[in-house]
Amino acid sequence: MMALPSHWRRPLAVLVVAWLALAALYYPTGAAMVEIWNRSETFAHAWVVPPLSVWLVWRLRGELAVLVPQSSPMWLVALLPLGALWLLGDLASANAATQFALVGMGVVLVPAVLGSPIASRVMFPLGFLFFAVPFGDFLTPWLVERTADFTVLAVRATGIPVFREGTQFVIPTGSWSVVQACSGIRYLMASVMVGTLFAYLNYQSNRKRWAFVGVSVVTPLVANWLRAYMIVMLGHLSGNRLAVGVDHIIYGWVFFGIIMLAMFMMGARWADPDPVQRTTTVPEQGARVNGSRWAPLTWVAALVLLAVPALWRMHTAEVIDHAQAPVLQPAKLAGWQWQPVPLTGWEPHYVNPAARLHGHWVADADGATVGLYVGYYRHQTYGRQLVTSVNRLVNDEEFTPWAQTSSGVTNLGDQAWRTAELRGQALSQVSGDGSGALRLRALHVYWVGGRYFVSDWQAKLYGAWQQFLGHGDDAAAVVVYANKATVGPDDRLLRDFLRQHGAMLEQQLQATRAAAGRASQ
Repeated sequence: MMALPSHWRRPLAVLVVAWLALAALYYPTGAAMVEIWNRSETFAHAWVVPPLSVWLVWRLRGELAVLVPQSSPMWLVALLPLGALWLLGDLASANAATQFALVGMGVVLVPAVLGSPIASRVMFPLGFLFFAVPFGDFLTPWLVERTADFTVLAVRATGIPVFREGTQFVIPTGSWSVVQACSGIRYLMASVMVGTLFAYLNYQSNRKRWAFVGVSVVTPLVANWLRAYMIVMLGHLSGNRLAVGVDHIIYGWVFFGIIMLAMFMMGARWADPDPVQRTTTVPEQGARVNGSRWAPLTWVAALVLLAVPALWRMHTAEVIDHAQAPVLQPAKLAGWQWQPVPLTGWEPHYVNPAARLHGHWVADADGATVGLYVGYYRHQTYGRQLVTSVNRLVNDEEFTPWAQTSSGVTNLGDQAWRTAELRGQALSQVSGDGSGALRLRALHVYWVGGRYFVSDWQAKLYGAWQQFLGHGDDAAAVVVYANKATVGPDDRLLRDFLRQHGAMLEQQLQATRAAAGRASQ
């Protein structure tokens, strides 16, 4: 076992201290990342990323031992945008932004403390660390749609009639649904991580490496589509005795494992021979200390730049332990009577709002009904924020008697609203005339600091900017909905309702914001 060269001891100790300081200053960010590794099967592979990065560096220990660590102050500049990214992400409660910034700061410390020549030798192991960031959930809806597209197309090509609605479809032997667990995001994340590592270890040409990474992206997508088709066909041909329940998960992983094994076996056929090890010598003492005059100043500056964003955030964060929760009251609308019970058994899936209002109005004139849901968020933090991948109209990760069958965006004057159609799947969720499953039409939008958004990232950024300006983080999900049989063409009932009473709803949200602000002072 190689002993640590003397000229490496102090710089390496400084790097370890800097990493420990980074971990201490940004502990909540790191803890949130580890929590996702623990609870999400999609990102369970991230547990092996740090050990693999260490092993990749260890493989290069012979080459690194003879290099002279020399601090590179120019790399300190990179800590400024990374700190700003972390601060913006923390204000917006955006896990991906804070976690990418955290890993980025840890990576930048290497060239800042040890120097660019050393960092260039370990560039891949450092970059590989970014696979530890749980990122990519935003692809899930797109992957679900593409899986449903391929499965329905393939089943029809087989000669089986299919009726499709959204991501659900019916064939003569039963009904199927493509949910988030069928998206293939787990396969994709694991394949890209392992494929990138395989390409680095087996190829010397960057062209070959990028080509194999591309294969590792395309292969799990196609494999997941074939897996979904195979499961439907197994169920169909076996009279729904095979590939149902937990069986289809087992079959899916077995099929995916076979495909991945074939991919790596094929890739190994074009592997390059290992490079010839370089002959190096230990530098002279004078070279070891050359350029070290500015090192202590660089080390101190790095620690200061690391601390500024975290300490600034600690100083400006609101004290919310004893803050009073906002109280939502329905607006008083002329010609409508408020009923404090939901219009149906459906409720939007918004997690941990600070306050919630769900009921419906009944028109005095004709008895028309319009449902309203408001999930109000204040003092947002991780697990209690408005814009997140788990907040949606229907939670398809668990069994629910409701499904969202369509979505879109429409303009109401100069304001955009999201549209959605929902269908009750349980026998209890039937239309009033007994003709079939109850269907709802919904218009929904984000209300953030007095402005409306249909875009997730725009709502996130504006909320972070409001916090940065000291205006608070009040935000809400606003959903108006009605029975599809009563809304008329082009959602006329909901549109007319919002044109007439949208200003009153806005005033009520503003009043809630003002009252909660006064109570917290």
